[in-house]
Amino acid sequence: MRRYTLTSMVALLLLVVLGGIVLHAPFIVYIQSHAPAWGLVAKAWKEIIMIIAGPLLAIVLTRHQMWRVILSDRLVQLGIGYIALHLLVVVVLAGDAVQIIAGLMIDLRFVAYAMLVYGLLKCAPHHRQRFISVAVAGAALVVGFACMQTVLPRDFLTLIGYGPDTIVPYMTVDRNDDYIRFASTLRGPNPLGAYAASVLVITAAYVMRKKQLVRRHRGALALLGLAAFVALWVSYARSAYLVLAVGSISAAAVVYGWRMRRSVWLGLTALVIIVGGLTMAFGRSNVVVSNVIFHENPGEGGMVDSNGQHLQSLEQGLGYVLIHPLGAGVGTTGSASLQGARPLIIENHYLFIAHEVGLLGLAVFVWLFGLVLVRLWHRRTDWLALGLFASGIGLGLAALILPVWADDTVAIVWWGLAAVAISQKEGQNGRATKQKTA
Repeated sequence: MRRYTLTSMVALLLLVVLGGIVLHAPFIVYIQSHAPAWGLVAKAWKEIIMIIAGPLLAIVLTRHQMWRVILSDRLVQLGIGYIALHLLVVVVLAGDAVQIIAGLMIDLRFVAYAMLVYGLLKCAPHHRQRFISVAVAGAALVVGFACMQTVLPRDFLTLIGYGPDTIVPYMTVDRNDDYIRFASTLRGPNPLGAYAASVLVITAAYVMRKKQLVRRHRGALALLGLAAFVALWVSYARSAYLVLAVGSISAAAVVYGWRMRRSVWLGLTALVIIVGGLTMAFGRSNVVVSNVIFHENPGEGGMVDSNGQHLQSLEQGLGYVLIHPLGAGVGTTGSASLQGARPLIIENHYLFIAHEVGLLGLAVFVWLFGLVLVRLWHRRTDWLALGLFASGIGLGLAALILPVWADDTVAIVWWGLAAVAISQKEGQNGRATKQKTA
């Protein structure tokens, strides 16, 4: 097989994952409802594609004589180490087969996908724009459908199988029907919020970095930004507000920070503190702020308290990590644990990792994630790298209160695009030199 054909095949497989992941939830719901025997296969479609793409990419790397370059890369070494550690834990601690498989998929799919994209674009950088285009199209679909949900019947998705046995078509803020939480085509409102906030931050980074915008691009960016804001709002995800705030401030600080005087920064910092303090002090007396920001419904009489549930989950997760510093086993946490007799939900992704593969696994992950952010920082003159760096800081903080990277779409899209951004050489500003292939 000719080299360029094989490379294009790998690119196509990885693009299918990036484009299809935004429809993952409705796809598996439909399959589970109409062909339940194929439910597990449907859930694993993206992992199956990655398994197919892996050996093909190995051939491409061999033909390009890139193995030594790839394997000497610290980023790749950490990614391989993280995957190998999970496999070692599986061998040592064993456990239920279904839980282990589900746990490996959840823990490793985004790391594996990023490594595949990174390796491909190191050999064939001219595919970079295709990944960006597919990601933009996916973002338009997700936030666009979220806007449609504001006018469609709230149970519209029940037509394709959404329900209590699959994925609920909508949720509420602490059982308050005045605040309906939608998920668009994702698995829940919190992932939608994180996704929409990331879209807003990356869009803002694009505007900040582009000195002149083409007129037709202005309209498209405005529509995408407005739709993403609506999607963020209807998710009622507080963690997503954190991602947007931290990401936007980080991006603006990178682009404009050196131009601003210290007095301006001190003034802005004081303003943020004052606004935050006033919101905490008087916000609970406002019905909208109380429900949207604090998730406290004055009319529920304290019967439903999501804040208390979050705190209880964190305390429980920390307790388990202290008891099992070497990890309790892959698949013992999150949705994978629901397959067994002892389900455990930990709403902190760092404790999530530590509970499964121990403090060593957590250290490797933090090192890997930190290195990705560092490399994005080095390429911050590129709008995509800047947007991913800024949104990554926000998502990293949000992971303290939610298992952000456990969601298929958010994790694969962010880590996949991060691989796209850091695969180019520093200083290329998004313009990769097209390599000739035989």
